Amino acid sequence: MEQKTVSFYTLGCKVNQYETNAMAQEFANKGYKIVHGEEKADIAIVNTCTVTNMSDRKSRQILRRIKNTNPQTVVVAVGCYVQVARDKVEQIPEIDLVLGNNEKKDIVEYIETYLEKNNKINKVSDVMHQKQFIDFGVIYYTEKTRAAIKIQDGCDRFCSYCIIPYARGRVRSRRPESIIEEVTKIVSEGIKEIVITGIHVASYGKDFEEEYKLIDLLEDLNKVEGLKRIRLSSIEPMIITDEFIERLIKLEKICHHFHLSLQSGCDETLKRMNRRYTTAEFMEVVKRIRAKYNDAMLTTDIIVGFPGETEKEFETTYNFLKEVKFYKMHVFKYSQREGTKAAVMPNQIDGNVKEQRSQKLIDLSNENMKEYNNNYIGKEVEVLFEEKEGKYYKGHTSNYIMVKYETDEELENCIKTVKVIEAQDDYLIAK
Repeated sequence: MEQKTVSFYTLGCKVNQYETNAMAQEFANKGYKIVHGEEKADIAIVNTCTVTNMSDRKSRQILRRIKNTNPQTVVVAVGCYVQVARDKVEQIPEIDLVLGNNEKKDIVEYIETYLEKNNKINKVSDVMHQKQFIDFGVIYYTEKTRAAIKIQDGCDRFCSYCIIPYARGRVRSRRPESIIEEVTKIVSEGIKEIVITGIHVASYGKDFEEEYKLIDLLEDLNKVEGLKRIRLSSIEPMIITDEFIERLIKLEKICHHFHLSLQSGCDETLKRMNRRYTTAEFMEVVKRIRAKYNDAMLTTDIIVGFPGETEKEFETTYNFLKEVKFYKMHVFKYSQREGTKAAVMPNQIDGNVKEQRSQKLIDLSNENMKEYNNNYIGKEVEVLFEEKEGKYYKGHTSNYIMVKYETDEELENCIKTVKVIEAQDDYLIAK
């Protein structure tokens, strides 16, 4: 019997990428051949995203394009867009199987049932009723330097602009022994850096009966022999209390890069967003981190054009961001998401205004990055090198600055200290 081929298309976040790796492993274990996303395959799986309207549109476009290019391919839609817009997805004629987030673990069985009976399958269980973390077990990675490790799923925050709690459900945490087993295994395979990821990482452990939180997990992971770096993905700023930071600074493997999701620098806007902190409280967190890590690199997410954001509110945000001086800001123009409170708020902002505000913050972000990078000229930095690009090997410092290093050495997955000789807008050049 000819070996069947499977391709994957992944949209969205690191959690989706992790789950794609997990699904690919399930198929490989059953004897399927995994091929590159653009290659013709017997089965094409699109792991969809729904964080913005653009994500929805991209998901639909990819699903249709696959079938139009290869009519014989079995097209499978899975993930967040499916979860929140099942009715719309089911109306796309190019799709053969429609599966929700809870169904990812058993995707091979669903597809084999389809192949056997040739009946279209639509299975999207109610993720809001899911109480336990769905654990794929130990995932083996093709990446050679860095691996995302999913530690939890779901979010209980319900920010007024965000659809993700409805796509992912309530907080469910992965058992620490499962996480440690996976990390230990992939480190034994040569991976040096892990990225702690989830839908709302700061909520890790809140659903456990025993007292075991994110900082406890980080302390246990710091003990894993052979692991060199532990990087935190986006975290809720208010988790960084005095106690948290005092315990964190004792962990030598923690990367000094903190992605603190701010969203707005104006208290009135934050309140409408249902973000549970003020700018003053956020600034205290910033000071707390910088007091302990003199090389801390802070990045953030900002939404411009949120409903009701006046010119004065935007200027307040701009001035606050100038004061914080993030290394980089990921700027998003507010996108209405059907089913969220913000979608029906009055005073929706004109698209041109959003564009102008977005560009002003992007310019500020670029200025900050350039200034930060210039400060590294003449200094030595420790880099985990990832891949060759032309005459350079490129990689990242612990605080997540990209470095390009001209060399004839073979440095893939090696950590090396190099001296910065030049700074570009978004990376450093070293020798």
